[in-house]
Amino acid sequence: MRNRNTFNFKNLHLGSLIEQAVIEMEIEAIRICDAFNCKEEELQKMYESESLELEFLLIWSKLLNYDFFRIYSQHLVLYAPQIIIPEKLRKKRHLKSLKNIYTKGIIDFILEILDTGEKKQEEIIQEYGIPKSTLHRWMDKYKHSK
Repeated sequence: MRNRNTFNFKNLHLGSLIEQAVIEMEIEAIRICDAFNCKEEELQKMYESESLELEFLLIWSKLLNYDFFRIYSQHLVLYAPQIIIPEKLRKKRHLKSLKNIYTKGIIDFILEILDTGEKKQEEIIQEYGIPKSTLHRWMDKYKHSK
């Protein structure tokens, strides 16, 4: 939906993302106002809002045929603090593999940060908790520079 060069997973502004999707899909304001049963002024307030109520977000997701909840999920994958499991618990139970928790959007975001020189490999590994082998696999698979 949004060009990856301008998307910022860290500082989400849902209203502007929605407004951009509306512009790209060329949906008329009257149709949107009908879906929300609101006036254009209220629609404009939604565009200016950083976050939206769950009910509104669900309507937007249906109207624009885009999962806006996924944006929050990707944000959590990148920025939520890592869970520290005591050694005793790790030995007692096997944790499910976290394979495939990274979406293509997240992979592109990380590789773009690396390619533009915004962050080094070590910084990405430390800040986002991405294993070094995973980062190298992405770089090889998607032909990004090291």
